[in-house]
Amino acid sequence: MSTIQNPILPGFNADPSICRVGEDYYIAVSTFEWFPGVGIYHSKDLKNWHLVSRPLTRLSQLNMMGNPDSGGIWAPQLSYSNNQFWLIYTDVKVVEGQWKDCHNYLANCDTIDGDWSDPIYLNSSGFDPSLFHDEDGKKYLVNMNWDHRIGHHNFYGIAIQEYSVTERKLVGKAEIIFKGTDIMLTEAPHLYKINGFYYLLTAEGGTKFEHQATIARSKDLKGPYEVHSENPLISSFAHPRIALQKAGHASIVQTHTDEWFLVHLTGRPLPRDGQPLLDPRGFCPLGRETAIQRLEWNNDWPYVVGGNKPSLQIEGPKVEEVKWERDFPEKDDFNDDVLNLHFQNLRIPLGEHIVSLKDNPGHLRLYGKESLTSKFTQAFVARRWQHFTFKAETKIAFNPTTFQQSAGLVNYYNTQNWTSCQISWNEEKGRILELMTCEHFNFAQPLQGHEVVIPEHVEYVYLRVVVNVHEYQYHYSYDGTNWTPIPVKFESYKLSDDYVQGGGFFTGAFVGMQCQDTSGQNLHADFDYFIYKNL
Repeated sequence: MSTIQNPILPGFNADPSICRVGEDYYIAVSTFEWFPGVGIYHSKDLKNWHLVSRPLTRLSQLNMMGNPDSGGIWAPQLSYSNNQFWLIYTDVKVVEGQWKDCHNYLANCDTIDGDWSDPIYLNSSGFDPSLFHDEDGKKYLVNMNWDHRIGHHNFYGIAIQEYSVTERKLVGKAEIIFKGTDIMLTEAPHLYKINGFYYLLTAEGGTKFEHQATIARSKDLKGPYEVHSENPLISSFAHPRIALQKAGHASIVQTHTDEWFLVHLTGRPLPRDGQPLLDPRGFCPLGRETAIQRLEWNNDWPYVVGGNKPSLQIEGPKVEEVKWERDFPEKDDFNDDVLNLHFQNLRIPLGEHIVSLKDNPGHLRLYGKESLTSKFTQAFVARRWQHFTFKAETKIAFNPTTFQQSAGLVNYYNTQNWTSCQISWNEEKGRILELMTCEHFNFAQPLQGHEVVIPEHVEYVYLRVVVNVHEYQYHYSYDGTNWTPIPVKFESYKLSDDYVQGGGFFTGAFVGMQCQDTSGQNLHADFDYFIYKNL
């Protein structure tokens, strides 16, 4: 038995759904507008996890072209029954305003990392669906129902409806089984049958600092459900000084050693020395992460060991520790046929006419597409921030002939909040290195008039960003050894869920490689390697 340090899935890994198959454990997490859709991690000991699958890889499974920021895949749910995996997921098409237009689907696969099926459409009544496999063989879909009517609370309640495996659709009538507590914003339902009771685990209070997990039980599948007298099951709201904030949106697992654990969403704010504790409560550029807590049972109710708040360290299960090799190399030389699973792009699969590992072997070639503000086709390949201090670095060959062509290193939250350090072209200076920033859709070029002129003989430019907790700074080099900092510092908190405006604030910060060509000539950039190193 070993000690587990939280979070177990650092960096943007939100809305965990845990599933056990024999002695193997899997967690599925949300990916929102990032493609491929859904991340699935594997563990043998609940402590060491590695990314093994991104099941939604085809347009026939997921087409997010034009989806809003933080739309797309919300809260997938993974389960195992009838010798196969079942993945339930939502594609959210509208985030802001009076509606949440969303569509719920089911996909299957015999193996976790295999070729997942094309989806079966289920319903569109609300998000956060999950599938419950009852002991009698029947299956039920539960999801929250969205109420767009003026003067009504948007979160109408948790609905249940039977799913027919033979007919491949929902059958019978959808019924509301739980209206939630006075905390409201009741979502993320997970159903369990344990010791003669049906347990309904939901998330309430939104997904910011007021977040919590609520548990209720009933002898009857359709209720009424009695709420735990010491609810919430977990929350950080009453504990603003602990490291793990935003605790909520949880799921439960019983280990093969007959121990119980809860995985849950959490966020770690930047340190706020000398600032008020509660206003604002903090900024989390690493996004919403996944943590784990130990559960104990008393009078057929679950309790988090140590009280209903998250702990940074817990006692792991009574199993031997199983460590994995790194699932993301510190330096990726792009010598494989496929991109590492930690790399993602936005909204749609990017074919080899946009992203190629073959056109210049040993390089990632990006053919310039739309701007970083586009919700359609960006040639942008990135990975999540997972540490408060790290460096990311790349080596790029790019020869623009117009200011409409640029390529470089990008730190990105969404289409309205990002910074880039890029090679472009200027009428007087020729090839230049410049900065471009976007903050709440306000644009700036901090080096305007003082761009770095790239010498004509230079083929490759090395670009680096160093993130140091509160701030980050770009650097460049022509030989990979002698580095020059660009004298502009950016604030990390501006790439956080908590800084973003509007209805979508769910993803955390990304860093990656981008090429744009708004002239339409599809000029390519060649990236020789990508380094992501925790400092």
